[in-house]
Amino acid sequence: MELPPVGLGTMGIDDPESVATALALGYRHLDTARIYDNEAVVGEGLAAGLAGDAGVGDAVDATENLDRADVTVATKLWIDDLAADAVAPAARESAERLGVDAIDLLYVHRPRGDYDPEATLPALDRMVDDGLVRNVGVSNFEIDDLDRAIDVLGRPPAAHQTELHPLFYKPTLLDHARKHGYPVVAYSPLAGGRVREVDAVVEVADAHGTTPEAVAIAWATAKDPVVAIPKASSEAHLRANLAAADLELTESEVAAIDGVEREEELFPE
Repeated sequence: MELPPVGLGTMGIDDPESVATALALGYRHLDTARIYDNEAVVGEGLAAGLAGDAGVGDAVDATENLDRADVTVATKLWIDDLAADAVAPAARESAERLGVDAIDLLYVHRPRGDYDPEATLPALDRMVDDGLVRNVGVSNFEIDDLDRAIDVLGRPPAAHQTELHPLFYKPTLLDHARKHGYPVVAYSPLAGGRVREVDAVVEVADAHGTTPEAVAIAWATAKDPVVAIPKASSEAHLRANLAAADLELTESEVAAIDGVEREEELFPE
């Protein structure tokens, strides 16, 4: 899939206005999940954004002439939605809550619970054939899981979403994505705010006259084929995260952050 460098992660967002504001500022990738319990919120924000009902201060409203096809709407099936006979009903419920005719990107949230690649993935593929889903992705997979999914689907996933930030990432997952030609969607790129405590990130931010958060996003998106989905709800943070895609780090700056020894996974199994 072709995804913009920065999208909107919505875990914890409970106000449709945040989503509508994001669209007005130029966001074109919205990410949610059934387990977040806010698909309806995202759907309301999407509808408001498409209707041009968001206020963005003195900014030019980027929703003028915005079409539904311009926005990638992604959600995820939780581990109890992954049995072959549960996939389609769960996806239909999600589409209804999101207010969309088709889900642009539907992920397996984790390869756990009722997940059975030989049953779950063909069930997802059938929804693509039926038009309810446009692309099938995976999330929180390891290399063996990815290889098995490719074997079953006969193609790479449309995207792989995984935790990725200066305190935790797996280079082998990026190598796999490059080899097979699919994007990696980095969630929690700000490490829950902990990037402000990472000396290497702070030093690069000071050198550029910007924030550690902007540097963390720029560092992530510098790693082809990574795109990032930081969560933000205020207009100021939404603007800052989107602008971070334009920050260019040097190879030595990226390497300095790569060299951070501390490892802190926020969402382990």
